Amino acid sequence: MLGTLGDLVEDIVVRLGGPINIASDTQALVVRRRGGSAANVAASAARAGFAARFIGQVGSDAHGGVLIDALRADGVDVVCPRGGRTGTVVVLVDQQGERTMLSDRGSCGDLADPDPAWLDGLSALHVPLYSLIDGALAQTAATLIQWAHERGILVSIDASSAAVIIAHGVDRVVEMLAVLRPDVLLCNELEAACLGDAVDPLRFAGRVTVVKHGSGASMVTEVGHVSVAVPTPHIDNVRDTTGAGDAFAAGFLTALIDGESIVAATNAGHVIAGRAIVVASAQAE
Repeated sequence: MLGTLGDLVEDIVVRLGGPINIASDTQALVVRRRGGSAANVAASAARAGFAARFIGQVGSDAHGGVLIDALRADGVDVVCPRGGRTGTVVVLVDQQGERTMLSDRGSCGDLADPDPAWLDGLSALHVPLYSLIDGALAQTAATLIQWAHERGILVSIDASSAAVIIAHGVDRVVEMLAVLRPDVLLCNELEAACLGDAVDPLRFAGRVTVVKHGSGASMVTEVGHVSVAVPTPHIDNVRDTTGAGDAFAAGFLTALIDGESIVAATNAGHVIAGRAIVVASAQAE
């Protein structure tokens, strides 16, 4: 089973019909859906037929209940204390499919009092950097990662956001990785550029780092091996890349749990991410 720890929020996806007209109207298509990086990874894994558990806090309001029901409908085992208000992320998608996110995490960061039972049955625990930055959730995440190491559960951290890395402080994030010692570090090219040499798994006592380059090849660095470029399959008519990174994490980690090689797991991540892009782009038509 793949476990994920972090945010479950409402996404309000705004697909722009053209450049934003400042102080005036801009045509757009607005869609509401369940979101949150950790929740998306769990849902992608479950939809691919793999057992998945989401761990996180959601608001005690009506929106929170709807989001939990949606996640369970995807087949995810949900561990979700409730309190406060549900978070919302506004995702602006331009005509090239690039995303800009306006985030209000609500009570996601308030998850406290971790329970060792949350890890029961897990083969891997995936934690986005968002879950490690501040609030009670950061301490909860550190505790669960420590327990996961003690149980021999694979630990994965996603660098999540270059803006978050810069705001929190590159040196602090690098130090955090050295303390938490994830087996797997996932990041995109902007996040990798921020972290610099710290993405080398030897620097954080890890096993592997995957640096994604959008439609370009992913660079895979495994301890004891030469870095490998793993091509990304071509996809026509990309309109929306929402969820691609989380889908990649789901495909990569579930393949790794199943005993696949690092390169094969990267290919599996590309396949699941490609499906997410195709679905999102079709919805944007």
